[in-house]
Amino acid sequence: MELLENLALGFAVALTPQNLLFCLIGALVGTLIGVLPGIGPLATLAMLLPTTFYLPPVAALIMLAGIYYGAQYGGSTTAILVNMPGESSSVVTCLDGYQMARQGRAGSALAIAALASLFAGTVATLVIAVASPPLSRLALKFLAPEYFSLMMLGLIGSVVLARGSLLKAIAMVLLGLLLGLVGADVNSGWERYTFGLATLGDGIGFVVVAMGLFGIAEILINLESAEGPPASVAIGRLMPTRAEMKLAWPATLRGTAIGSVLGVLPGGGALLSSFAAYAFEKRISRTPERFGAGAVEGVAAPESANNAGAQTSFIPLLTLGIPSNPIMALMIGAMMIQGITPGPQVMGEQPALFWGIIASMWVGNLMLVIINLPMIGIWVKLLEVPYRLLYPAIVLLCAVGVYSLNNSTQEVALTALFGALGYVFHKLGCEPAPLILGFILGPLMEENLRRALVISRGDPLVFLQRPISLSLLLVAGLLLLLVVLPQLRKTRAQAFREG
Repeated sequence: MELLENLALGFAVALTPQNLLFCLIGALVGTLIGVLPGIGPLATLAMLLPTTFYLPPVAALIMLAGIYYGAQYGGSTTAILVNMPGESSSVVTCLDGYQMARQGRAGSALAIAALASLFAGTVATLVIAVASPPLSRLALKFLAPEYFSLMMLGLIGSVVLARGSLLKAIAMVLLGLLLGLVGADVNSGWERYTFGLATLGDGIGFVVVAMGLFGIAEILINLESAEGPPASVAIGRLMPTRAEMKLAWPATLRGTAIGSVLGVLPGGGALLSSFAAYAFEKRISRTPERFGAGAVEGVAAPESANNAGAQTSFIPLLTLGIPSNPIMALMIGAMMIQGITPGPQVMGEQPALFWGIIASMWVGNLMLVIINLPMIGIWVKLLEVPYRLLYPAIVLLCAVGVYSLNNSTQEVALTALFGALGYVFHKLGCEPAPLILGFILGPLMEENLRRALVISRGDPLVFLQRPISLSLLLVAGLLLLLVVLPQLRKTRAQAFREG
């Protein structure tokens, strides 16, 4: 009964005209940036963070959430029609979606992708509604040692699941932690690492770092490889056949289950979920040779998984105040801009905000199906917009957005610097996602570390003496061992061969 009452409150908030409008705006913008290659939800959320300062908290967060899961829908449209994933989590959809389109089944592929996404989004939102209250109650028992250990687990999780070199991922986390220390010391108030610059007295702004690393850098990277899309195919009928639906539904159910679980993990989210679901479908199939040649399951599974993963990644954010991926780190930034401290207390102190966001996900998913299927022709036409017109407009919006926060030209210059840094990271094969997680969690980790040591009178064993804290550290250590041991064995074997 309590759950139904909470959901009723959520729908009362989500269905107000203002929140419906911002949910629609989020869904439309999310679809748009999902369709356009090279402009992902991460860069878009980073660019739009300054605008949330002028919006009511509920409307701002509903809009940003809509952009995130809306991009998962939009990315599948171009993946299927022109073999160009608009969003990284739609890369897998290209494998079978485009082949279906070439066989004259583009309409079926689009409908299956939309229906699988709707089902997964609906189920994942229900998972959030059911799982959040008990997790929030558990989190209320957390003290400083538990929060420090939880953040340590989150950072190690982001390192373990980062693409590329483990050493580079660790280096990016450490760099993020160091950047988070810039500014006034929490306890003494003394300035640290500011180099005498007044702009850095309050620390480096989150919007500056996010917009530089994910907005400006993304533009620089895409300008190098800006090519026109391949010729699109005819859409055809939008209704899948009965045989296609028979194959799609079991794959959708499995994809939803995989995405719902992996979305909660640190560093998981939509991308990991879509790859895992596709690999699982191919492994259990009696005819794996069909995959890559137009298998319906190859569209239904990753599309349901990426939407489920995108939405269940809100669970750690809403219940623990911990970002499970860079997108959620930006959502925490938006909450902080609104003066909201993320964590388990949000559910008790601001239930309208908490349940309004959850209810808006159901509304947003329904809007997305209505937006996507009838407007497919319009979205594909947008691919004809020349990059030379698109990117300068985005750079201008970034500069205006950063300047509007504090009327500071120094922050605009700092954003450009982080943009150049992001470009260098890309060239070096360093993923910036662990950096932004380290940057967000660094100050919080320092605060909880100091608080825990003050409570225990300087005894570091306090982190091992509390059962929850010890359990979290053991899980973090196990995760690290799973990755480090194979690397050590490999290095040792190479050393013996050279010797």
